[in-house]
Amino acid sequence: MLDLTTADFTTVTNGTLLLSSLVSIILGAIIAASFNFRNKKSKGFLMTLSVLPFIVQIVIMLVNGNVGTGVAVMGAFSLVRFRSVPGNAKDICSIFLAMAAGLATGTMHLILASLAVIVVCALNVVYTLIPDSGSAGAEKELTILIPESLDYASVFDDIFDNYTTQNELTQVKTVNMGSLYKLKYTIKLKDKTKEKEMLDEIRVRNGNLEVICSRNISNETEQL
Repeated sequence: MLDLTTADFTTVTNGTLLLSSLVSIILGAIIAASFNFRNKKSKGFLMTLSVLPFIVQIVIMLVNGNVGTGVAVMGAFSLVRFRSVPGNAKDICSIFLAMAAGLATGTMHLILASLAVIVVCALNVVYTLIPDSGSAGAEKELTILIPESLDYASVFDDIFDNYTTQNELTQVKTVNMGSLYKLKYTIKLKDKTKEKEMLDEIRVRNGNLEVICSRNISNETEQL
């Protein structure tokens, strides 16, 4: 096994470079495929995961085995994406896994890199396949229009008590020159199969004005 403290990377041969590069590219493809499993990732993000191990490997070799310098440089560049676009926990995990794989292949720990990627990607697939026990009560965003004559503070309390385990009024906005109120709620349904039944009761209560029930995307993204 290669000793990181004493390894001389100036003697890397063309064969070693090609082998490390091949392993890095394969591991990058495995990471991208794993974290795209049952997830909607952009083409650009998947390409980044695919090539990041190879890029990190090249940087590690270019800095002549100085792992500290290599990690500092690649860490700064790999996190640029999250300065402008919020990343969830899985995205950041995939980025650091790709970096770790590149670091390992750049220091010629090919078996370690392969084992780490296989184990983490396998765990990711397993956890993705595990049913979410709280899926029936997943948070949703409910938008309701009501006439100004209704008291928005308690107008739907009885309906929410019947169909939700949790409900919170998050926004009140006047529309149509103040003749209507637009209410936004965050809710958790007791039984997702009764969503239509709940919406029908709300329509009766609000005079058949607009009702929108959608995924609460702001809470689906786990900010770090």
